[in-house]
Amino acid sequence: MILVTGFTVYGGRGANPAEMVARALDGATIGGARVAAEILPIDFGALRTLIPALIDRHAPRAMIMLGLWPGEAVIRLERVAANRAQFEIPDATGHLANAEVVAGGPGGYLSTLPADRIERAVRAAGIPCRQSGTAGSYLCNATLYLALHHAARHRPGMRAGFIHLPYLPAQVAQMLDDLAAEARTELHQRADLASMDPGLMRKAVEIAIATTIKAEDGG
Repeated sequence: MILVTGFTVYGGRGANPAEMVARALDGATIGGARVAAEILPIDFGALRTLIPALIDRHAPRAMIMLGLWPGEAVIRLERVAANRAQFEIPDATGHLANAEVVAGGPGGYLSTLPADRIERAVRAAGIPCRQSGTAGSYLCNATLYLALHHAARHRPGMRAGFIHLPYLPAQVAQMLDDLAAEARTELHQRADLASMDPGLMRKAVEIAIATTIKAEDGG
């Protein structure tokens, strides 16, 4: 079984492509493996107990976590989770973290997904994709760290990694309307207007799942 997670909406946005893609994959069978999806809250305190609980409940072969990176133009494979939560905006409870994700835990973990193979496979399908050395310092990084930390201690055979997704086209269209209505910021000053069709995002995550299963099976 493959566990896919996506965050709910946050930051005043009306949608989160990570939630949409996760829900679309729930119950699918990819590469002979069933996919289960869980939608995560924007709540640092809750995630600290929820991520280990979800791993123990589902006992997945692999866990692929999804999130939004505003302004990203491609599918972004995260390679590193740092033991640091340093929020620029509060979570849904109003908490503005500036602390270790896990007190006393290792400084960081590397993703255990076959990132090189996923990158090649996604690009071969005509979808732009790159690898990244930072998952940020908000809940995406924290979630990846929590999953890898729990796996290292209790499920060493489980692969885990994080994929950041771009905005939806409709979100950028709304942003452009808002910019025009405000008439305060010139368009060239904005660097967060990239987007991707949700169908392509879903296809990229399906490829990531299939590639991970193939690597698990020695293919």
